Amino acid sequence: MKKFKYFLSLSLSVCSLSGFSQTVQEKIARPKLVVGIVVDQMRYDYLYRYFDRYESGGFKRLLKEGFSFENTYINYIPTYTAIGHATLYTGSVPAIHGIAGNDWITQATGEETYCTSDETVTTVGAANNSGKMSPQNMLTSTITDELRLATNFKSKVIGIALKDRSSILPAGHFANAAYWYDGETGSFISSSFYMKELPEWVNKFNALKQPEKLLQQDWHTLYPINTYKQSIEDNNDYENKFRGTDAPVMPVLTSRLMKENGLGLIRSTPYGNTFTLNFAIEAIQKEALGKNPAGATDFLALSLSSPDYIGHQFALNAIEIEDNYLRLDKDLSAFFSYLDKTIGKGQYTVFLSADHGAAHNPQFMLDRKANAGYFDSRATQRGLNELLKKKTGIDSLVISLSNYQVHFNKKRIAEKTLNEQELIAIAVPYLQQREGISFVTSMEAAGNAAIPQLLRERIVNGYNHKRSGSIQFVLDPQLYSGGPRSRGTTHGNWHPYDSHIPLVWMGWGIDPGSSNRVVHMTDVAPTVAALLHVQEPNGNIGQPLVEIVNKK
Repeated sequence: MKKFKYFLSLSLSVCSLSGFSQTVQEKIARPKLVVGIVVDQMRYDYLYRYFDRYESGGFKRLLKEGFSFENTYINYIPTYTAIGHATLYTGSVPAIHGIAGNDWITQATGEETYCTSDETVTTVGAANNSGKMSPQNMLTSTITDELRLATNFKSKVIGIALKDRSSILPAGHFANAAYWYDGETGSFISSSFYMKELPEWVNKFNALKQPEKLLQQDWHTLYPINTYKQSIEDNNDYENKFRGTDAPVMPVLTSRLMKENGLGLIRSTPYGNTFTLNFAIEAIQKEALGKNPAGATDFLALSLSSPDYIGHQFALNAIEIEDNYLRLDKDLSAFFSYLDKTIGKGQYTVFLSADHGAAHNPQFMLDRKANAGYFDSRATQRGLNELLKKKTGIDSLVISLSNYQVHFNKKRIAEKTLNEQELIAIAVPYLQQREGISFVTSMEAAGNAAIPQLLRERIVNGYNHKRSGSIQFVLDPQLYSGGPRSRGTTHGNWHPYDSHIPLVWMGWGIDPGSSNRVVHMTDVAPTVAALLHVQEPNGNIGQPLVEIVNKK
């Protein structure tokens, strides 16, 4: 009996070890390629506003074959491009990842800092300073960094965008390359942070001079202009015209305008999306993304910047906006078809989101009898400085109201041995009385301020004590900094038009569906980490989206 029990125990142990060995030796399933697509300034409702005119292979395909999180929100203030890209890829917020705006005031010095500026590096691909950029100001890792670490740097990671910040921040610190557009030369360039010289395939691509060829076609509406029913009349009072034109009307004769505006003109046309996607296809082909010899997953971090330039210039209800999205839809359809043929349908995972939304032009709303308006930042700063001078005898104690924050001149405060808390106690009531401001709080008191909880959390998440101002103020709905002559649109506030963004996943590992559960921009990076079975970024505060990662 003892021998029988011994052999039975031994047999069970062997079977158990055999099963364990079979489990651990089984290859972990992963996609060949992850493609992150950020559409700059894409509001959530653009998925549906032009839906009837989208073709089957672009946005409609994403919604049909993919999984859409219909209530995805940005969970910090302020809502700007650099922060959005950093947050999507770090799963973190400005308080932690340190990207506190496109620009910010470094509190210790009072100097303005651009989010990706780096004076220790040089431009690669042009004889100017457009490439003196790197991710050094981002304090945390990205999901792209974690993928590189998890594969012992065998995975390839490449970032591509017209904007430097939109390429650099998603690509992270360990990227093989990040490329962005130099309007002076009409070429994609990079930085010595990544490489000593451009790869030959990039030089050959730049030699094709695609910006010139695309702009030579002029910008006509894709369909007859009288069919653009989701837009108001052409040449309205809410649009900015191109330099060298008499009015903001279609068609835009870009073949003529590029002589006066330079090759940077392509940024403000739908051809900027086409050009970016053409370069992305070339990168996939020449870098063999998705065909990694080590079997590792590769990552293409792609940002489409032109919708932001077009939105800022023409506002939300313009024919130019509608035409941009109809053309982008066709471009995405062609891009997905390319991925199907090159990587294999179902072999890659793509997510599409945005860095922020945009507001209606306030005058457009006022003309339709809605509550709206403009906030005069200059007058507010001037009035605040006059009040503080009256109280202290010292001028220019406030150096900026950027990012809807009060930035004090800390050097002068130290030199004059002033108490900053006393200045805050003067400034907060003054701001609370200003027309157009809903809420004001010192950053240190934000967690307990008499402000709705959702806004308190977003203020705290957006506050980096080394890079943010001492006071945050929040504007009324449909207001932003500017004046009655301000045309086009902008963003930066907490309101849904700025913070409600699309988030759609498609491809490997994704079953079709949708959810109306409220999720956040910070949830993207940990979801990618869960899909790839790698560590989430080191500053992550987001949660994996269980609807797509917890499948039976």
